[in-house]
Amino acid sequence: MPVLVITGTGTEVGKTVTTAAVAASAVAAGRSVAVLKAAQTGVRPDEAGDAQEVARLAGAVTATELARYPEPLAPATAARRAGMTPVRPQDVAEAAAKLATEHDLVLVEGAGGLLVRFDQAGGTLADAAQLLRAPVLVVASAGLGTLNTTELTARELRGRGLELLGVVIGCWPDSPDLAMRCNITDLSEVAAAPLLGALPMGAGSLAPADFRAAAPGWLAPRLDGTWEPEAFREREAPRD
Repeated sequence: MPVLVITGTGTEVGKTVTTAAVAASAVAAGRSVAVLKAAQTGVRPDEAGDAQEVARLAGAVTATELARYPEPLAPATAARRAGMTPVRPQDVAEAAAKLATEHDLVLVEGAGGLLVRFDQAGGTLADAAQLLRAPVLVVASAGLGTLNTTELTARELRGRGLELLGVVIGCWPDSPDLAMRCNITDLSEVAAAPLLGALPMGAGSLAPADFRAAAPGWLAPRLDGTWEPEAFREREAPRD
């Protein structure tokens, strides 16, 4: 798995922090890691973007950003409004393939969901994953509504012939409600793919050293971690 594409079921689901956790766990396992942010939007030139945030949390990773647009919009829209050149799926695939010649693992983080448009031709992260023939990790929210968006994302991936590696819950609260606790089981069923982790709420606010030490415990062995989904399900199972 030299390249792993990481997408979300939408915005603000914990995609960047999950990318950082995957990177930190891979580094702890002795692998060299690069993180590629396909298109960064809504960040000023002097601000750290998502790739830089991953590097801050995860440590010794190569952080690369293909394009940056000032307004917090879909990349195609942000590029058009700024009068800037959009990112194409081919650009993403070429950059990831080059990084893969120099690193054990390349994490390609998208913008928003799987089908958010990069350019006016309708190119998406899914197109980049197809060009790379790379598996995709889906980051989902914990609460009500997540089953629908997760299943739609999983269906789109399979319709394109892409491998869905699994699902990670990007933000798990200290006191989950009934829907969240039921979703632990239901997410893997609707996605027809394993649940590969759950990040605690506030993970991104930890000091980098603490984040790196804890990250493997949030992810399953498939992602270089020690997290056990069955133990998590038993601990959070709804009580009659």
